[in-house]
Amino acid sequence: MTATMATPGRLSVVATPIGNLDDITLRALRTLAEADLILAEDTRHTRKLLSHHGITTRQRSYHAHSGEAAVQRALGDLESGLHLALVTDAGTPLLSDPGATLVAAARQRGLRVDAVPGPCAAIAALSIAGLPFDSFRFVGFAPRTGARRRRWLEDIASRPDASVFYESPRRLGATLKDLSAELAGERRLAVCRELTKLHEEVVTGFADELAECYAEGVRGEITVVVGAGPVRAACSETETIALDEAIAARLSQGDSARNIARELAAERGLPRRRVYAAVQAQMRAAEEEE
Repeated sequence: MTATMATPGRLSVVATPIGNLDDITLRALRTLAEADLILAEDTRHTRKLLSHHGITTRQRSYHAHSGEAAVQRALGDLESGLHLALVTDAGTPLLSDPGATLVAAARQRGLRVDAVPGPCAAIAALSIAGLPFDSFRFVGFAPRTGARRRRWLEDIASRPDASVFYESPRRLGATLKDLSAELAGERRLAVCRELTKLHEEVVTGFADELAECYAEGVRGEITVVVGAGPVRAACSETETIALDEAIAARLSQGDSARNIARELAAERGLPRRRVYAAVQAQMRAAEEEE
């Protein structure tokens, strides 16, 4: 009697709706129904989608905090011949969502990985924002504080292509305010809220206008598009760190934000609004730590 080796399975990376449950491809529905197991970021959330379309495939939780054991378990399933479908709560997996580690590990082992494309909030926002772009970058979620946030803001302002990012509704106003200091009225933005849902909304304007509009916060899922603009020189990482250190020293001496912005901008040849935004960012970070 000759033993038969199991045929390696496959991993399907399946895009799911970002709001409207009917925004899913026929191929995605077939893949989810035929898979042996669905790896879901939140099984309760995905169950709503599956129930809406009459799909009964079993699920297992797989999210950003699942750890190496979950990756190895999934790889074992694939190597035993199972067909796994990877989904996130909304949109295309791996775009500011978990799954990259598993996909990379599966490919390293020579396992089959299929793309089942579909909805993506970044692409949907670009399609209806009405802003100029010949090229664009997806830059994830805005860093919350520190030098990394400053570099992220400066990078958006320094590049001519459009940028798309996601933001928490609670932090939207602060991020728009910081962007206004970098962009200085040079480029228009679009705040796209609740895409494909009943209360879908797109509001366009300059960053300072939108910061004021959303100063009190807002509800829903947020995607922001920064339209294309002129080329600007970004501060180097060394310059950004030096500026942050100078600001921290002045703040520790009790100097006011306006004085710091005026004097450091003059010393370093930077726009005063940019330095003022950096001062405010450090002040907010200090308040959050208290």
